[in-house]
Amino acid sequence: MANKPTEQEIRQQNVAEAVSKTELFFQKHGKIVYGCVAAVLVIALAILAYNRFVLQPKKVEAQKEMFKAEQRFAQGDYELALNGDDNNYGFEDIIAKYGNKGGESVYLYAGASALQLGQFDKAIEYFKKYDGGDKILLARAQAGIGDAYVGLEDYQNAITWYEKAVTTTDNLYAAGYLLKAGEVYEEMGNKDKALACYKKVKDQYPQAPEAMDIDKYITRIEF
Repeated sequence: MANKPTEQEIRQQNVAEAVSKTELFFQKHGKIVYGCVAAVLVIALAILAYNRFVLQPKKVEAQKEMFKAEQRFAQGDYELALNGDDNNYGFEDIIAKYGNKGGESVYLYAGASALQLGQFDKAIEYFKKYDGGDKILLARAQAGIGDAYVGLEDYQNAITWYEKAVTTTDNLYAAGYLLKAGEVYEEMGNKDKALACYKKVKDQYPQAPEAMDIDKYITRIEF
């Protein structure tokens, strides 16, 4: 009578069978498998090469161009900041050539410049493209859209975007957006909603700069 195989012998036999099956698989499909591995490596190397030799240099170029445009914006020269000149790109040129490779802030700068120049539709277009992760900046973009709609005298849309900005950033910055919404409500003749905005500034954001003078807005409506 044959001896019953031990547990170790069973494991060894299972391993041998698995190895044998693997060898058979590679004998039948080895070319396909190695071809797939080679393709993955080629793609990975191509991505690395693109990042190193194309994407990174373009980021550096975009940031370099952004610096001069940002300087002009800070100086209040919104025309040159947005459109540039023969020597330097403006934000529009940077977006056209590099997209957001210099950072998502390019859309905020472009939107704010267009807003200052009274190009309201263009301002809305750029502000809507901002897709950064910073909620404070996102709220500013949303409020900028509201400002542009005020410029277009589309007050209902302006209210919608100011309220989005308030929801996005529930902090002291929200007081400024509430104040703007209140003023637009007043312009629309809706004094009840305007008053609600002003009281919210007073009650929920008493430390905000807007809260210092909010009583005059409230008094203007109540009395």
